[in-house]
Amino acid sequence: MAEKTAMGMLVDYDYCTGCHSCEVSCKERFDLEEDEWGIKLADNGPWRYSETDWEWNHVPIPAEHCDFCKDRIAAGKKALCEQHCQALVITVGPLDELAKKMTKKKMVLFNETNDEPRKKAVY
Repeated sequence: MAEKTAMGMLVDYDYCTGCHSCEVSCKERFDLEEDEWGIKLADNGPWRYSETDWEWNHVPIPAEHCDFCKDRIAAGKKALCEQHCQALVITVGPLDELAKKMTKKKMVLFNETNDEPRKKAVY
């Protein structure tokens, strides 16, 4: 039996603009309701740390319906969140390859933690 490849999502949130394209593409893929998510953009901030300087981070987080677009990746395509990310900060793929790309302070690596069935994509 072939060993299962652990999947993950690497986010370089230093450059995420908070555009929500990842959320919209995933909601359309799964035909999700208003309170359902495949990926959810979290805001950290804004935080003022001097008279003129602020920090405001946007962090896309895979949520309950995220399946890392395994069907798309198996077909040689990108995950929809990665494809539609206007700032090019999301990468989805094998966990071991993504771990090697973690080179900056403001990056986060999400991993697949279980095999629970996800909602079926509508296309």
